[in-house]
Amino acid sequence: MYIPADCKTVDEKWRGIGIRIEDDILITAQGHEVLTSGVPKTIAEIEALMQVA
Repeated sequence: MYIPADCKTVDEKWRGIGIRIEDDILITAQGHEVLTSGVPKTIAEIEALMQVA
């Protein structure tokens, strides 16, 4: 997600930034494993983590 620097619909402090939420996946001859499966990705998960951080 990218918020353009000239975007007037969001607070100025958020303008001109971008974020990416992706998974890291290990692929081997035996199969695959999502290395980031335990990482919070939804808004609710991230906010819950911030409450205890």
